[in-house]
Amino acid sequence: MPALISLVTTVYNRQRYLAKTIASILSQTYPHFELLIWDDGSADDSLAIAQHYANQDDRIRVIAVPHQGIAPALKGAIAATTAPYLGWVDSDDLLAPTALEQTIAILNTHPDIGMVYTDYKVIDADGRDRGSGQRCRIPYTKDQLLLDFMTFHFRLMRRSVYEQVGGIDPTFDRAEDYDLCLRLSEVTQIHHLNQPLYFYRQHDSNATNDQLEMIRWAYKASTQALKRRGLDQKYQIDLQVTSRFSIRPRQPQIN
Repeated sequence: MPALISLVTTVYNRQRYLAKTIASILSQTYPHFELLIWDDGSADDSLAIAQHYANQDDRIRVIAVPHQGIAPALKGAIAATTAPYLGWVDSDDLLAPTALEQTIAILNTHPDIGMVYTDYKVIDADGRDRGSGQRCRIPYTKDQLLLDFMTFHFRLMRRSVYEQVGGIDPTFDRAEDYDLCLRLSEVTQIHHLNQPLYFYRQHDSNATNDQLEMIRWAYKASTQALKRRGLDQKYQIDLQVTSRFSIRPRQPQIN
């Protein structure tokens, strides 16, 4: 049976986590997928790890290119795949074994739904469970998506709607997936699968650790969406970046 799902993993210097990411994808209960690993100019052993797995499973392809950055790499990787459904798994995260089986079942039985997304768990650098992600608690609506990126992980979408909205915008340095989800919400139904089928790893070198840059690009995405929807004459996105300090008693020192 030909692959019905194209999964993409873009990689840039992720040798510590990549093997576990690939193993979680290969453990899927739904087998009819292709995995494209797009190495974005890694200087460590990431490419060798990817090629090792590709030699063992013919569902895996590896493409290596000079370093371009997150959004151009993701756009290029998706363009190199062909299946009618697509999604991606970050190179330091994990996919639950039934993630593909459960998400494709929704798309197969509901032709009006263009994208389905799941809940996620947070894990630390060593894979320890740190609980459910905060975004899981936010109900999805098209309007609320202007303010909260609840359509976080895992996402499976129809290639047709991805192409309809123009795909990933490679000019976004951050929040390229948020921008894409906003555009998808304007042309198709989005379904929330309320089960934690993705494991988002937090560690010191996360791209999302640069929070001010992430906020700036997310603000751009939501502002552009407001304009596309013809709402910018009545509303504006009000950006508030705050910090909070607290004080607590010192613990007594033990001599």
